[in-house]
Amino acid sequence: MPSMEKRAAMDRQPHSEGGSRRGEWFVPQWGSARFRTFVGLLFLPYTGMVLSFAVIGSVLAREVFYGRLLAIVLVYFFGLGIAAHALDALGSRGVKPWGTVFSRIQLWGMALAALAAAYGIAGYYMVRYVPWLWCIALLEGFFVFAYNLELFSGRFHTDGWFAFSWGALPVLAGYVMQTNRISLAALLLAAAMALFSLVEIKASRPYKELRRKGPVLAGEEQALLRRYETLLKCISLGTILLAAGLLLGRSAG
Repeated sequence: MPSMEKRAAMDRQPHSEGGSRRGEWFVPQWGSARFRTFVGLLFLPYTGMVLSFAVIGSVLAREVFYGRLLAIVLVYFFGLGIAAHALDALGSRGVKPWGTVFSRIQLWGMALAALAAAYGIAGYYMVRYVPWLWCIALLEGFFVFAYNLELFSGRFHTDGWFAFSWGALPVLAGYVMQTNRISLAALLLAAAMALFSLVEIKASRPYKELRRKGPVLAGEEQALLRRYETLLKCISLGTILLAAGLLLGRSAG
């Protein structure tokens, strides 16, 4: 069994088999390859951003139902954190960013089971309390396949659609889950979070390109890689702390 140092060195190799993704800053450097790949596949800091957007939209409501807030967080954890990222691994057009630890059948099973859980939770609230959530649920259902599987020749696999589907819509989903309506304030907040998402994806793409080069990076490229990584950490963790602070402030009030 390779040591932690040897495993980390293997992860830094070019990722024709996806190994370098297991060297990401958000992936634990302990545990089996299967465990580490699953944790990495969740993209927890970036999933945390989307969950935070749903929280931020929720606490904008005049009255907050905390059971509904928890429900919308779970919906996005299953729908984005697991399902969308599993589909993204399937739709990577020949590149296996996480290697072959999980087969295509396993990834499909993971995605469909997570979507069933997400729509099962959302469906309960949509039928009983918040029928306007159907509009967002249908849009997110479209994007989870169109964006991540790069359908329609990749027409929806763009930074703009990313910002809309995983930045703006979660804010609106959180607000609609609480109020069953849309407001100008919610739309403005959704636009703001979409811009944060746009910054994240704009930094993420060149970061991944540099990561793919592995140990052949020149000195300037290494510095640029670290700069992008710092930027991604600040965006994701800052958004999570913002949501946590707003939630604590609201609950304390």
